[in-house]
Amino acid sequence: MKKHLNTLFVTTQGAYLSKEGQTVVVKIEKKVAMRLPIHTIAGIVCFGAVTCSPYLMGFCAENDVSISFLTAYGRFLAMVKGPVSGNVLLRREQFRMADNKEICASIAGSVLTGKLANSRTVLERVIRDHKEKVDEFRVKKVSDRLSLYIKKELPYGDLNRLRGIEGDAEHQYFSVFDELILIQKEAFSFTGRNRRPPLDNVNCLLSFLYTLLTHDVRSALESVGLDPAVGFLHRDRPGRPGLALDIMEEFRPFLADRLALSLINLHQINHQGFTTKESGAIHMDDEIRKIVLTAYQKRKQESLNHPFINEKVEIGNLFFIQALLLARYIRGDIDGYPPFIWK
Repeated sequence: MKKHLNTLFVTTQGAYLSKEGQTVVVKIEKKVAMRLPIHTIAGIVCFGAVTCSPYLMGFCAENDVSISFLTAYGRFLAMVKGPVSGNVLLRREQFRMADNKEICASIAGSVLTGKLANSRTVLERVIRDHKEKVDEFRVKKVSDRLSLYIKKELPYGDLNRLRGIEGDAEHQYFSVFDELILIQKEAFSFTGRNRRPPLDNVNCLLSFLYTLLTHDVRSALESVGLDPAVGFLHRDRPGRPGLALDIMEEFRPFLADRLALSLINLHQINHQGFTTKESGAIHMDDEIRKIVLTAYQKRKQESLNHPFINEKVEIGNLFFIQALLLARYIRGDIDGYPPFIWK
């Protein structure tokens, strides 16, 4: 089992990262704000006007620590990464499988089973814990529809049909997402999913969390030698990490959606940290971003029992475990890809 290491998120504009000995040094206005030994870091994520020395980039590449550069608002720009790790035979088999529509449909069906099952759990828990505060009929109706998809549609659909089911299931799920927001309803009103750019506070928060999730899943896939760009559910597209988007589907409701709801419903964030730009896009300020990043890191340190390997693991290790399970399936060590299903 890989020991879960931390991701260093740098959000302070103007920060400069450099190498000193075996440590990563963060300077703000030429003053040292932090020193971290390289062996304690799994990745570095830089938001906005954050720069790194060439020596640090090479140092991180040698130590298998990725550096990702995002805009100040969380849009992915680029990544610095060392040589591809893992067995080339594994990647060749991944590419062959990605060209086989039946295998793609099988893996996509497993991924969507995890996504829809975890989405149902989010809905069912709200009904169980806050029955008096939500429209139980509406939420239950969507939950039952997702259950029907899991039992009768996902095991038998071809790839195009599965993509259609995913689209409808996601639409249904987000049609009742506003019911799950129990307080601050006016500030965090939600009428549906939108992105590029997000047009309300909830979508802004979700998009930011999905960006963090994509980074972690991508890093996990690369760590076991899989190519994050070649997926089975998501079509190949230049610059898009298709496989990372595949695997993160299982974690969207369980980790990102639940965390967004917790931050709102527990009043850990409020509307004052969000601003509307001339384009209509919603952006979060540095303070809100730091609150979200801290909550995300804390959530990853929590533990649960993984249903397939039957071991207690940190949530931050789940991405790596699922990447390993997918690699085992591609090698032929197990008969199918077992998605992560939250119980």
